[in-house]
Amino acid sequence: MSPAGDAPPPSPPRRLVFAFYLTGHGFGHATRAIEVVRHLIAAGHEVHVATAVPEFVFTADLRSRHPGILRIRSVVLDCGAVQTDALTVDPRASLHKYHDTAVVPRDSILRTEAEWLTSINADLVISDVVPVACRVAADVGIPSVCIGNFSWDYIYAEYIVASGDHLRSVVWQIAEDYSHCDILLRLPGYCPMPAFRDVIDVPLVVRGLRRSRSEVRKELGIEANAKVVVFNFGGQVAARILQDTAVGKKCISDKFNGARRLQDAIVLGYQLQRAPGRDIAIPDWYSLSEAKVGACPISENIKPKENTESCFEDFEILHGDLQGLPDTMTFLKSLSELNKNELNSHEKQPRERIAASMLFDWEEEMYIARAPGRLDVMGGIADYSGSLVLQLPLREACHVAVQRNHQSNQKLWEHIHARQLENGGKEPVVSFGSELSNRSPTFDMDLSDFMDGDTPISYEKAREYFCQKPSQKWAAYVAGTILVLMTELHVKFTDSMSILVLSDVPEGKGVSSSASVEVATMAAIAAAYGLSIAPRDLALLCQKVENHVVGAPCGVMDQMTSACGEANKFLALLCQELVAIPTHVRFWGLDSGIRHSVGGGDYGSVRVGTYMGRKMIKCSASDLASESSISDAIVQSEYKQNAIEILKSEASLEYLCNIPPHRYEAVYAKDIPEVMTGDAFLEKYGDHDDTVTTIEPKRSYSVKAPTRHPIYENFRVEAFKTLLEAANTDEQLSALGELMYQCHYSYNACGLGSDGTDRLVNLVQEMQHRKMSQGESPNLFGAKITGGGSGGSVCVIGKNTPKSHEEIVEIQQRYKAATGYLPILFDGSSPGAGKFGYLKIRRRRSPPRG
Repeated sequence: MSPAGDAPPPSPPRRLVFAFYLTGHGFGHATRAIEVVRHLIAAGHEVHVATAVPEFVFTADLRSRHPGILRIRSVVLDCGAVQTDALTVDPRASLHKYHDTAVVPRDSILRTEAEWLTSINADLVISDVVPVACRVAADVGIPSVCIGNFSWDYIYAEYIVASGDHLRSVVWQIAEDYSHCDILLRLPGYCPMPAFRDVIDVPLVVRGLRRSRSEVRKELGIEANAKVVVFNFGGQVAARILQDTAVGKKCISDKFNGARRLQDAIVLGYQLQRAPGRDIAIPDWYSLSEAKVGACPISENIKPKENTESCFEDFEILHGDLQGLPDTMTFLKSLSELNKNELNSHEKQPRERIAASMLFDWEEEMYIARAPGRLDVMGGIADYSGSLVLQLPLREACHVAVQRNHQSNQKLWEHIHARQLENGGKEPVVSFGSELSNRSPTFDMDLSDFMDGDTPISYEKAREYFCQKPSQKWAAYVAGTILVLMTELHVKFTDSMSILVLSDVPEGKGVSSSASVEVATMAAIAAAYGLSIAPRDLALLCQKVENHVVGAPCGVMDQMTSACGEANKFLALLCQELVAIPTHVRFWGLDSGIRHSVGGGDYGSVRVGTYMGRKMIKCSASDLASESSISDAIVQSEYKQNAIEILKSEASLEYLCNIPPHRYEAVYAKDIPEVMTGDAFLEKYGDHDDTVTTIEPKRSYSVKAPTRHPIYENFRVEAFKTLLEAANTDEQLSALGELMYQCHYSYNACGLGSDGTDRLVNLVQEMQHRKMSQGESPNLFGAKITGGGSGGSVCVIGKNTPKSHEEIVEIQQRYKAATGYLPILFDGSSPGAGKFGYLKIRRRRSPPRG
């Protein structure tokens, strides 16, 4: 038995110098590279390996004497994939680490590596598969060759799909670096790699033999006198090509590289449209094209199947970008199915599908907008008191399609499911998902119903209009956007419109299903009518819909997050700042199954109590501002003037959160009653100065807790935001979790808690304390009720690891065992309406027959 691949390539006239850049991602690349290096130094060449792999990996395998020279240089130029354990990759952390490792210091890397290549007089740069090495080689004027069966642009493109596209530029930078490479030595089992211009397929490169002849024969059961040939050509072939390239020989003979590159680019495009839990769909021709263009069959894990992207063949996208969002693709697929009129029987189809199938004129343009729900991480109800709040846009979103109708059809929405069935009437607005609720799937009204002569009707009259039929009250969130545009921006709608609403944001879970409907609807209408509305202004207009047309006294954080948010970033409302989430931290939402509504009595009464407290503080400050009223108990005499100025400022207080906690405790807390009746307050203070709530004289209101909550919550949120930038330690996570726990119990003190949300928070605490009692580091660190409270969901903070996710699943199961309800899990983020923009689509016209 003799190895047939051990012979080094024939040596050229002179010793060559190779700079071999090797990724530090695991030792697998190194053991492969060692075989190539072995042949190069055996031929007498000088090889400089630049890598983060420890030197002993090379010296242990290359102990024997060779005529060439091997030098190891320790350097970190990429990071590969960040893994939470041996089998689990963290996509978001990988992207951020590469950004920090190779993007932030890029200028320094390019300068340093160019100087090093010049100093060693390199003849050829080899890369497996460090992107920046190809760019440096091009800058210095040295040819470069990559070796591998994948490239990091392909790998990271998958991570972008899984974690959001805010680091998409990383992928483009990597691909651009690879495009400077002269040749790719492509190994078997490869992935699409369109960034490389020229490709040579080489045999498998594996680690050399480690056992003796007799050991191998004994293990395989081969007799001692049997003749055996072991082929191990991969390293030798690669080394020969590298040597020839270094001396200027032309090695490219594959005339099909252009076709190969086009195929790889197309398939990579299909890959980028994947999403977790959804198989990829690639065209059959890719795996069948080997005979035509010399390409190898696609790897086993990328199997052709029926093309699920056929919906895009039905529509032309005239404006906008899908941004790789799987729910947007699903929405277009739903439109495609309606377009094909595949509803064979009214009796077998949900009512909204019957209505939607006749909703649009498929020959005309449609406008689509998308707005996500939100997870309230910190701040919550304190938003209307001026607090900083931290909100995370969810993966779940609402899509709205709008089409303008001809002036001859002045019906804006035609309800009447029965009329459609009997007379074939058209219904211009439909809400999908009504079969899961008590609402009607359609709604109708004339545009004239919104007018009182030449002016729009009042918000109060509109609210009464939508309350006439409880099953159609949902239409206020949709139609209310039109009235607000008429009233606030003086928009005149001269024609009618058809609207289709499809939302994946579940109702009553405290994740802003209503705001997502409002924002998506108004954004789609604005696109259809050519209205330019900035995302912030869009959010403020949609808040008016909720406050004045729907009648829910919410703050603006829901609409602002849905309109202005970005994937995997907190929207810090008050300062309109986007706050990065550390890669080691993760947030989940868990639904308690208890329906939440900001229009409910508890939320409104707490808001009334908050404004009562603000009015009391303002009146007390005004009384104290009189110099004769200032006692020595408040300030020393030499500081009276300064104290008067502070009191005057507090007497005109706009937001409770402008008062620091210490100031509240020192001056005002003792005078705020726990509870006060509406008539007692009105008699003493007149009104509470809130435009969206009214005081019921015979009702008792909690005052002290609702007053105290926003003052302390603002302090907690500011501290939370600062802690996010602290070092990655359990102490950091414990402090963040403690702030969330404090917020939760402050909600309860206000009367906004529920048994379900308390149970979920207690389960998180049990998980945390169980780990600590066992002397282990916890995975989950805190939880709190979200949004308006009184049910809905809780937000949980923990480490961004698989073990944390396992504990979240365990909490779901334990909650189900105790209550019979399995909580919905909210996990993931997506861009807000402003980032998404809008799609303008039209059914693709069939070509004329010849």
